[in-house]
Amino acid sequence: MSPMIAWLVLTIVFTGLLWVPYILELLVHHGPINALRDPDGAIVHGHAWAVRAKRAHYNAVENLVLFAPLVLLVHALKLETPATATAAGAYFWFRVAHYGVYTLGLPFIRTVLFLAGFACQAVLALRLLAVL
Repeated sequence: MSPMIAWLVLTIVFTGLLWVPYILELLVHHGPINALRDPDGAIVHGHAWAVRAKRAHYNAVENLVLFAPLVLLVHALKLETPATATAAGAYFWFRVAHYGVYTLGLPFIRTVLFLAGFACQAVLALRLLAVL
């Protein structure tokens, strides 16, 4: 497995697990019966961190929609370089840090981490456009 595909798999798995903390918060705060009884997802989280974790999860999903095809295209077109592999690995770690910082409510650092992840996506896109 290429490094880029490995980083993509790790990013997908990580993103796929981001729901766990805020759902556990609902179960603990409201109890399992009340938390699971809400078919519309309208139950209010008991803690601000859980709301931020949910938003960070949504942001991660929105960005995975961009990151995954970029990685797959770079790989399929055999355009992988050390720079693209580094960008894919850095993207993963920036997303991990972004989730933690977003959940903790640190806005300025969150923005820097988001932009760093965007820069990683830009490296992949620029490689596809033969700029890098």
